[in-house]
Amino acid sequence: MKYITKYKHAKDLHAKARSSKGAKIVTGFFMLVMSLVTSAATAQHAPVLSLQSILEKIDSNNVLLQSYGLKAESYRHSAEAATAWMAPMVGAGTFMTPYPGQTLMDDRDKGSLMLQLEQDIPNPAKLSAKKRYIASQGNVEMATRGITLNELKAQAKRLYYTWIVAQQKIRVLQENEKIMQTMQKIEEVRFPYNQSQLSGVYKTAAKLEDNRNMIRMQEGTIAKARSWLNSLMNAPGNQSFDIDTTFQPVFEQASSYDTASLAAVRQDVVKMNESIRSMQLNVEAMKRDKKPDFRIRFDHMQPLGSMMPKAFSAMGMVSIPIVPWASKMYKSGIKSMEYSVAAMEKEKAAMLQETQGMLYGMQYEIRSMQQRITAMEDKIVPSLRQTLDAGFLNYQENKQSLSAVIDAWEALTMMQSNILDEKLKLYEMIVDYEKQLYR
Repeated sequence: MKYITKYKHAKDLHAKARSSKGAKIVTGFFMLVMSLVTSAATAQHAPVLSLQSILEKIDSNNVLLQSYGLKAESYRHSAEAATAWMAPMVGAGTFMTPYPGQTLMDDRDKGSLMLQLEQDIPNPAKLSAKKRYIASQGNVEMATRGITLNELKAQAKRLYYTWIVAQQKIRVLQENEKIMQTMQKIEEVRFPYNQSQLSGVYKTAAKLEDNRNMIRMQEGTIAKARSWLNSLMNAPGNQSFDIDTTFQPVFEQASSYDTASLAAVRQDVVKMNESIRSMQLNVEAMKRDKKPDFRIRFDHMQPLGSMMPKAFSAMGMVSIPIVPWASKMYKSGIKSMEYSVAAMEKEKAAMLQETQGMLYGMQYEIRSMQQRITAMEDKIVPSLRQTLDAGFLNYQENKQSLSAVIDAWEALTMMQSNILDEKLKLYEMIVDYEKQLYR
């Protein structure tokens, strides 16, 4: 009775509002505003981005990926700097000049002013080897970029598939909400004739609100996915766009899992190959340390007395790095680097072997998940839907209770939601498979 009293009171207030002139003005203004908003929304449609277009935007716009290109460029300039010579040394002073107060036997004892010029000349083979080694580190950075790009692509795919599944859940919930709204209307019609109880009206209203809360939760998931995808594309987090919800992820099995094929496509193996090549170039640079370096020096003496002629001194010097106390440094360094290269080769072989077994396991798991989802969609859902249809038909004929129909409705909704959850797990497994294949 309390429910009916509130309903009549609201109806009376609404009738009074409609009869007043102020309400008509407010209603007209409200309709005008809604028309303008609808026109603006129609004029500005959010763009629809495919998964491929999002991945391309990440590749070209992501700030973290751009940093690797800058690092590689810095190594290129460092390699160019490695071929530079040391600056020449220029000195000026006195040569064989007596201390003040000394007795000079001859004018020639006054000494000379001295100008000195000295230049180190590095071995060209050393400089070339060092240049190649430093430049190779830029290739390692670009290989690291490939690994990061693969990680970001996997993250974007997860967000994209989460958005797709959330949209599918919303459609399922909206479709099932129509059934509950019909039952609510039936309960409201039957209640005045004592053919149903007021608790049935409240129960259907609660189920409807719970269903709408689930829709709101999925809308929040979509908003979160949109914001994260925007950040990956280096776009404002609140930038509006939609995705292609008709896209269906497909599992594409690799043609071969042999280690040679995996080594050609996995980005971490590419990085290891570049690192090994860089280390080998470092070994070559160390071997060049046994080659000599050169130095030239020119001295000019300007005598302070008239009895001495102008004189000069020219000298060429060469280092001797093959002596035992000097060669120990680069010989030990070469041995150390060679062992590091051998260790990385073993690490690469172990990684490829482990990946091979992992991909086989993931392939079988994906196939099993696909079979489970197919069975749920083809057998379980149709049975639950038929149960709900039959129960709803009996309910309309007042042959079955509302609670039994609600139970059937909940069972169908839950199963459809579980199927979509399983699909999301399947999509994430496909993402992990692709990530491991091209990692």
